[in-house]
Amino acid sequence: MRHETVAAPTRPSDLTDAQWERLCSYGTAEEVAAGDYVFRSGDHDYDMILVDTAEIEIVRDGLGWVDEVVLTRMGARTFAGELSLLNGQGAFLSARVAEPGRILRVPRAQLRRLMAEDDELCDLILHALWDRRESLRTGPAALTLKFVGLRGSREFLALDRFAERLDLVHTAVEVDADDLGVHATQHGVRVEDLPIAYLQGEPIERATPGIVADRLGLSYQAETDAAVDLVVIGGGPAGLAAAIYGASEGLNTVLLDAVAPGGQAAATSRIENFLGFPFGVSGGQLIGQATLQALKFGVRVYAPCEAVAIAEVPEGLEVTLADGRLIRTRTAIVTSGAAYRRLNIEGWSRFEGSSIYYAATPLELHQVSGAPSVVVGGANSAGQAALYLSGNGCPVHLVVRGTDLRQRMSSYLVDRLLESPGVRIHTAANVTVLDGDDVLESVRIDTVGDVDARGLFCFIGAEPATSWLGSLDRDDHGFLRTGTDVTVQSISRWQQLGREPLPFETSLPRLFAAGDVRRGSMKRVAAAVGEGSSAVASVHRALALA
Repeated sequence: MRHETVAAPTRPSDLTDAQWERLCSYGTAEEVAAGDYVFRSGDHDYDMILVDTAEIEIVRDGLGWVDEVVLTRMGARTFAGELSLLNGQGAFLSARVAEPGRILRVPRAQLRRLMAEDDELCDLILHALWDRRESLRTGPAALTLKFVGLRGSREFLALDRFAERLDLVHTAVEVDADDLGVHATQHGVRVEDLPIAYLQGEPIERATPGIVADRLGLSYQAETDAAVDLVVIGGGPAGLAAAIYGASEGLNTVLLDAVAPGGQAAATSRIENFLGFPFGVSGGQLIGQATLQALKFGVRVYAPCEAVAIAEVPEGLEVTLADGRLIRTRTAIVTSGAAYRRLNIEGWSRFEGSSIYYAATPLELHQVSGAPSVVVGGANSAGQAALYLSGNGCPVHLVVRGTDLRQRMSSYLVDRLLESPGVRIHTAANVTVLDGDDVLESVRIDTVGDVDARGLFCFIGAEPATSWLGSLDRDDHGFLRTGTDVTVQSISRWQQLGREPLPFETSLPRLFAAGDVRRGSMKRVAAAVGEGSSAVASVHRALALA
């Protein structure tokens, strides 16, 4: 089979004698022969490989319709491995011995120990793994995970959004129903099979994020029968902060999200008032770095992985997942955030997922491709979306129900919107009609009439995602009561425990809440991060009192 060598992925900085010696102390030596595979693409339990006297080539395997590609060769004092070593995902590429010699294997458990014990080596490895992931995005390795779907299809967009949010290296190809082109001739693709996910060249017909996650090893699998210390339910800023602080302080931590880490923050095109980012930061960048940080400290991240129930059991709590699997845990923090509100307009569900969006990121921008768009909402997220879209060539109508734009939006955003030639602001206005065939074509605004629109971006708030929590104490709007806010009706059970609810603790002992889901929260990224980390302090107190 034909081999092709392409530019090498970024390699780690040259290691000093002392660094290499410390790194090798975590490995087990092995002699290898030319042609041996030290790990194969798809392996779910593989080792980091330290290359001593051998030479290793990193290979994108042949995929049926294309030959294998040798991406790079790795010689002495390098290591072979991917970011998937940290998140439990299967190997993306294969590593094959090109020249015989000596290697050392570092199992995942030893790699975790290394990263906890040696900050210097931890940083070197983390930088190298991150750089390698970034270098693979535009090369032939991206074909290892490939999606093919109908243009504008909500199912295809769900797959692409899932991969983007989980930062998976992948290729997404849109096709038209009447012109499947090369995909029909090369792969025998039929419209009824779409969307298709190709994983290591194997097709998964009518693919969903859940199916792909399961095949990639991203679905929850209990490592032992023992209960974990902490389950965090929801991967927004509050959940990521809770998971990072919990794991960094020695708690065996699992993070679950029904879609992918990030929550509403990942959908924010630009955050300009977050501490430490004077030039602003996109929600995607912030969440990407936070997710990497969680992996660094050993958080096990599973998505899409939806929790549907939680109950008290003798040893703590039991979380039930949508697929029926159970997670036993000593404590849990609910950071499930809120579900997006929808406009009560005929045809909304028809366009939802194909022309109606609850985020304004590069993925959504690609869908509207510079076409006129409508943004609905009067708070910061709507203002940021309008500026982002207009700044990337989309004429924008910003529709605000209230009469005063400054009532709910930061002054700096209002000033920039008023100065933007690409944004028309309509106050005291409402969207009343949606029109189009397969995709949105126009929107009616009651104060101006019909306007062209390829996309409608909705930022009108959200309802707390608490309906799955049964009898937990909530306020009239569904937000969870915590700490001293827990009502008198719930106090009797605390009297039996001989204590009051701790800060951030719900009406169910050892179950905590933080972020947008909690009554009294500020609904800001910085506040959510603070609440998530603060809730972990209460987790430690609860464990000490158990």
